[in-house]
Amino acid sequence: VLLLDSSLSEYWRATRAWLDNIETACTELRERPLYFISSNPHSIPNLFTGFALAQKEELIDYLHKTEDNSLIAEWNAIREAAVLSSESNFLYYILKKFQQSEPGRPLIEAQRQDEIGKGILRVPSTHSFDVEADVIDLSKVDPAIIDPRLADGGPEFLRQSNALILNIDYPLGLAAYNILAKVAEHSGPILGVYFMGKSATLNGVRGDVMIPNVVQDEHSLNTYLFQNAFSAQDVLPYLIYGTVLDNQKAVSVLGTFLQNARIMDVMYREGYTDIEMEAGPYLSAVYEMYRPKRHPVNEIVNLYGVPFDIGILHYASDTPLSKGKNLGAGALSYFGMDSTYACSVAILRRIFDQERKRLKA
Repeated sequence: VLLLDSSLSEYWRATRAWLDNIETACTELRERPLYFISSNPHSIPNLFTGFALAQKEELIDYLHKTEDNSLIAEWNAIREAAVLSSESNFLYYILKKFQQSEPGRPLIEAQRQDEIGKGILRVPSTHSFDVEADVIDLSKVDPAIIDPRLADGGPEFLRQSNALILNIDYPLGLAAYNILAKVAEHSGPILGVYFMGKSATLNGVRGDVMIPNVVQDEHSLNTYLFQNAFSAQDVLPYLIYGTVLDNQKAVSVLGTFLQNARIMDVMYREGYTDIEMEAGPYLSAVYEMYRPKRHPVNEIVNLYGVPFDIGILHYASDTPLSKGKNLGAGALSYFGMDSTYACSVAILRRIFDQERKRLKA
C-alpha cells in the first residue's frame, strides 16, 4: 500500500531489490545465457522433476481419503482409459492439494530438496513484489525422470547446455515491463522470452488457448506486431478438452475490472478477441532489449527483427460476454490444468528445440 503513492524511482528500486534477491541465490544468472518464462511457480518445475509421479501411491491414497467423489471418478476414468485426461496432470493437481493438508506438509520440503538436486532453485519473494521465481539449470535436467511429453527427441543433449531458465510467477500489468527490463539489464544473453497466463476470450470458451501475433497495449498505446514462436500445432497435441486459436489479436488492458460489455463489443468488432494485462508491458520491455531507445508511445511497433524468441500463450479463464464464469470457480480449477500444462509443455519443447539448434546437437 505504501508503494502505491511512491515515486517511479522507488518502484525501480523495489524492482532491483526483488532481482538482487534472486541474483544472491544464483550469481550465475548474471553471466549465463537465459530463457525467461513468465508463467507460474509450479507447472515448469513439475514437468522437470517427476516428483509428483514418484509419489503416485501416496497421492492416490490421499485422494481416496478425501472422499471427493468427482476427483475419484476422474481418476478411475483415467486409469481405465475412459477419458483422454493426462495422468501426469492429475497427479500434479493432487500433489498441490495434498501439500495443503496437514499430512502432506512434509512433502513441501521434500519437493524443495528434490528440486535442488535436479538443478531447480526456488527463490521466494522477500522484497516488494509477491513474485516467486525458479532458476533452472538445463545441464542438470535428468531425461530419465522428466514428464513423458518432453522426453521424445532425446533430451540428453541438454547435459552440454550452459543456459538457465528464469521462470517467474506472472506479475500484473506494468510490473511486467519493470521486471523484464531489469532482468534484461542485469542478466546474461537473453535467448528467448515466453509469456503464459490467463486471459478473457471473446470468441472461445474456458480452457481454450489463444496465440496472438498482434497486441494492443493500453499502457503505451502501442500496437505491437511480432512473430509468435508458437502456432496451434505446438499446443494442440497436449490439449485434451479445449481448442487452440492462433493468429489472434490481444488487448493488454489497465485492469480487467475496468471493462464492460460496450467496450468489449467495440474490441470484438475491431478483431480483438483476447483480453489480458501483461503482454503489452512485456513487449515494451522487449523493444528496449534490442533498440537503443525507450519504447515509443501511440505507434504501430514492428518487432519482427528481434534477435531472440518471443512466445505468448494465453489460456481462457473468463468468457465475459457470456456470464463471465472463470476457471477458479469450484471444481473447475482441476480442468484448468489441461490448458496450463499444454502451454507449459509447448514452452519447454520450444526451449529444447532452440537449445538443440544452438548446441548443434
